[in-house]
Amino acid sequence: MFPNAFKIGLEKTFGKALTNYVYLLPIIGLILFIFLYPIAYGIYISFTNFSLQHLFNATIVGFQNYYLLFQSGLIYPIILQTLIWTVGSIVPMVLMGMLVAVILNQKGFKLKLPIFTLILLPWAFPAFISLLVWSGMWNTHFGIINQFLSLFGLSQINWLYSVIPAWSVLIITNLWLSFPYYTAFFLSSMQSVPDEFHESAKVDGANMLQRFSRVTWPSIKGAVAFASISGFIFTWNNFYPIYLLTSGGPGTSTYSLTVYAYSQAFSYYNYSLGAAFSVISVVILAIMAIFMLKYTKVLDMIS
Repeated sequence: MFPNAFKIGLEKTFGKALTNYVYLLPIIGLILFIFLYPIAYGIYISFTNFSLQHLFNATIVGFQNYYLLFQSGLIYPIILQTLIWTVGSIVPMVLMGMLVAVILNQKGFKLKLPIFTLILLPWAFPAFISLLVWSGMWNTHFGIINQFLSLFGLSQINWLYSVIPAWSVLIITNLWLSFPYYTAFFLSSMQSVPDEFHESAKVDGANMLQRFSRVTWPSIKGAVAFASISGFIFTWNNFYPIYLLTSGGPGTSTYSLTVYAYSQAFSYYNYSLGAAFSVISVVILAIMAIFMLKYTKVLDMIS
C-alpha cells in the first residue's frame, strides 16, 4: 500500500511524466558526485600550495601555480610533445586499421577469421603486460629488436635513451596496441553497407578503389570521424605507454601533459602543480574536442 500511495503522491506533485525521473535522482546524484567531486577537488588543489611541504597546512595561492608553469616555459614544449604523441599515434592507427579492414572485408578472403583473431590478440591482451614485454624488446643490449638488426650488420640503437628513437618506440608500440580496435570498428562499419550497392558499382565497371571511394567511404565516414575524435581524446590522456617505456625521457623530451602531471604529483609530491597541469590539459583537450566536433560535424553524420 505504501509504495503505491508514495507513487500516487509523486504523480500528483510532479506529474506522471516527471515521476520516473524522480526515481532516478539518487543514482544520478551518486554518478554526479563520483564524477564531479574529483574534478572539483583537482581544480581546488591547483589554486593552493598543496605539496609534501604543505600537506596539512595548504592555503589558497590563487593563480600562482599557473603563473609558474607559463613563466618557466616548460609547459609549451610539453603541450607540443602531447600533440606529437597524439597525432603521431592516431594517424597511423586509423590508416592501418582502415587498410586491414578493407582487406578483410573482401569477399572470398578465406583466411579472414584466423587473421582477424590474430589481429585482435594485441587488443585483448592486458596493455600493462604488453608494454612491459615491449620494453624488454626495445632494450639496447638484450632486446630482440637490436638482436635482429645485428643479423644484418647494423649497429645497436639506443632506443629508449635517444630522442628520435624514443619517439619511434612510443609510436610503433602504441600502433601495435591500438590498431586492432580501429580494424574491428571499421570492419563492422563496412559490413553494414548493403552488398547491393557494391554489386551495382561493379556492374557499372567501378574498380575496387572506385567502389571504396564512392560506395564504402560515404557510408562509413561518420564512423571514421567518430573513431578518430574519440581516439584523439583517449590517446591525449593515455598514460601507460609513455610512463612504462620512456618515463618522459630522455630528459623531458617525451613527456605528455598527463605523464608530467603525474610525475609532479607522485614523484616530486608537488600536488598543486600536478593538478594545475591536469586542469590545463583538460581545458586544451576540451577546446580541441569542441572544435573537431563542430567542424567535422561528426554528430550530424552519425545521427
